Amino acid sequence: MIIKKFQANSETEAIMLAKTELGKDAIVMNIKTIKPKGLFSIFKKTQVEVTAAVDEVVERKVEKKSEGTASSQFNAKIDEKLHPELKKETSESKEAKELEEKLNSLAMLLEQQIESQKKEAGKKTTEKSKAEKDSSQDIKNNKEQLKQTEVSEKISLKNKSIDLIVEQLTNNEVSYKYAKQIMDEITGTGSIRTLDDMLACVYQKIILKLGQTKPISYEKDDKKPKIVFFMGPTGVGKTTTIAKLSSKLMLEEKKKIAIFTADTYRIAAVEQIKTYANILTIPVEVIYETKDVEKFLPKYKDYDYILVDTAGRSHKKQEQVDDLKALFDAFSKYNILTYLVLSATTKYKDLQKITSLYKDISEYGLIFTKLDETDAIGNILNVKLDTGMPLAYISYGQNVPDDIEIMNPQIIAKQVLGGGDGYGSGR
Repeated sequence: MIIKKFQANSETEAIMLAKTELGKDAIVMNIKTIKPKGLFSIFKKTQVEVTAAVDEVVERKVEKKSEGTASSQFNAKIDEKLHPELKKETSESKEAKELEEKLNSLAMLLEQQIESQKKEAGKKTTEKSKAEKDSSQDIKNNKEQLKQTEVSEKISLKNKSIDLIVEQLTNNEVSYKYAKQIMDEITGTGSIRTLDDMLACVYQKIILKLGQTKPISYEKDDKKPKIVFFMGPTGVGKTTTIAKLSSKLMLEEKKKIAIFTADTYRIAAVEQIKTYANILTIPVEVIYETKDVEKFLPKYKDYDYILVDTAGRSHKKQEQVDDLKALFDAFSKYNILTYLVLSATTKYKDLQKITSLYKDISEYGLIFTKLDETDAIGNILNVKLDTGMPLAYISYGQNVPDDIEIMNPQIIAKQVLGGGDGYGSGR
């Protein structure tokens, strides 16, 4: 096999050069365009390079044919000498015929070659276009599938995180209704990316829902003495709570304190409050009837606070609540601050009934006792959201005056989320 390259200004010229040198049996193997290079390339024309090949057997035939042609030419010379009259006609006719045959053969070969190349190029273009289209579609489909998978994984992780936090809140006795409400409010913002983000947002949301606390304090328009009522069911620790707050107000804030008790139903209740009062040197008055209030009040007109201990009320007896309203009326000329004392160990269902009993009482603050007796304090959040009333104090032991303090929403939020020791550790 003989392979050679030929360059010309056009494809046709290059092929003709190849056929002329290698013969009509030459095969075009490759055609490519050669662009000029260099600084002056813009002034040069583009060249076409044709790579052609011919079998060596065919080449030898060409050589023999060339030899035969030489012999014929020698014989023609003899004829020319012997018969000069035939020279011009025979030579010209033969050469013209041979040239015509060569041109016709070459033209036909070129047409076939060009047509074949066009078909091949068209086929390759179609296949390439189809391949590119298929490849592009595959890439697009893969990207879409990956995107959908990523979205599905994020949604799944988000839902698992939500379920985990809801479970943590309900395990700490936060009502499922409020736990779900908090998570809906958090996830509705669309700004949550990770579990840590979600926990931080839930923590902040709980703090906001717990709101500002309402401890005992003087307002600008308050007149002395300010009356502080403590109400609630039996056995929640109202008397002990009063003793703790009295000692704090007197020892830490240097306030003048007096205690009135209307808890004459419970055995030894009066003796218990008097014992605390004697230790603190605080005066105590026992109210047996509402008319006793008018008799006692003039004695304490210069005092800062009068703390009133009411009888424990059963949430099943409406008449006892009516008695409490009558006691409120007896102090109507004074500024009144009211607190509802509840035990953190009471079931949420019972707390709902207790708070509904006091719904007609004017605004009150919430005090929760016995936090040292439970690890689950979700009811604090439940009652706060049920009543809309402000939180005030937390009590977590029997030590007077130490085991009481103003409620801290941050500690409550951490504990319902399972973090920190919280109040329930008896600290």
